[in-house]
Amino acid sequence: MALPLSAAGKIASYAIHPPNPTPQFLGIERSQAIHRINLINAWNPAATPGARILELGCGQGTCTQALAHAVSPSGHVTAIDPASPDYGAPFTLAQAQSHLSSGPLGPLITFHRADPVAFLNAIPTSADPKWDVAILAHCIWYFPSSTTLDEMLSALRGRVKRVCIAEWALHATEQAASAHVLAALARATFEAHRAGSKENIQTTLSPRAIREAAARAGWKVEKEGTVVPERELSDGFWEVGTVVDEEFLEDVEREVKDERVKAVLRSARDATVAAAKGGVGKVRSMDVWVATLIPE
Repeated sequence: MALPLSAAGKIASYAIHPPNPTPQFLGIERSQAIHRINLINAWNPAATPGARILELGCGQGTCTQALAHAVSPSGHVTAIDPASPDYGAPFTLAQAQSHLSSGPLGPLITFHRADPVAFLNAIPTSADPKWDVAILAHCIWYFPSSTTLDEMLSALRGRVKRVCIAEWALHATEQAASAHVLAALARATFEAHRAGSKENIQTTLSPRAIREAAARAGWKVEKEGTVVPERELSDGFWEVGTVVDEEFLEDVEREVKDERVKAVLRSARDATVAAAKGGVGKVRSMDVWVATLIPE
């Protein structure tokens, strides 16, 4: 059964809010909730009432709260993230997770700060896996290398029945989202030449690369598709904004030594600026690839 978009306001209300949230803040929370509802419906019937869900790379819980709402009243979400408790703004990961744990969804969610692969390897494999489905929603690009995904998918075998993935697709149905594609590639190229990077884009794996990693780990695609984000989703705007900013060029000049790499990054920024010709405020978020994997 599909999760109605009318649930977006309720789902957004679970998240941590400042004392006097602005209409802009509330709008961002609602747009993020709508996006997660669209992902859950694309994976249908993975997250339905009573389902046992393992979410990897849960972050502050933006998708966690939507999943918990979807599986209520008898399901459960085990949410894993290795990030530092003080990561994030305007609220830290610890603050956001604590708020969800102490709220109405608390009994439906268990948060763990742990390396996902190590966490999984501590769970025995079984013919009747512990979880119905593992969710990886917009977390793969955070991985420090492509081998992380291989290790994670291998560790999921025998511990979950299915794997549901949502990641940026590196293509844009809406022309106004092309700047997001270019900005993501520019940012990823820069971070690949930057020691100790903590940015949210580390490894831009395409849908094809993710499919290949799944096959290596013994998974096959049961179904796949594309979600075109609503205009209000701000991820594209945020990412493009960091690349078109002059500070991006200053960081490149200071931290990249290879002149050819510098030239690529300057050109990538120029292409992003050109694609955002209507202004950063007009930028949309690129398409999202969604897939459900089952064991081979």
